[in-house]
Amino acid sequence: MPCDSIKFSVHGLIKLTVREIDAEDVIEVVRNGVIIFQYPKDKPYPSKLVLGWIGDDKKKALHVVVAEDIVNNRCIVVTAYWPDENIWLTDFKTKK
Repeated sequence: MPCDSIKFSVHGLIKLTVREIDAEDVIEVVRNGVIIFQYPKDKPYPSKLVLGWIGDDKKKALHVVVAEDIVNNRCIVVTAYWPDENIWLTDFKTKK
């Protein structure tokens, strides 16, 4: 996603800590991931679910929900999580 800056919401920072997700990995996903779902009616900003692959071998899936402040060209990380294989197909783009 094109953003001049990436910020983390308080909720997002808490979830990263609890889920043991590295902030640098989240930033990588925001910058280079694939948008798999959009939430245009989210408030105060529309948001998107972004999928990225992390790790040395780029084989670990990570989902990041990002709100997009279009006026200020800023992305705000709402949350991030490891997608559950019981909920997602192996491409981690499609729910079962």
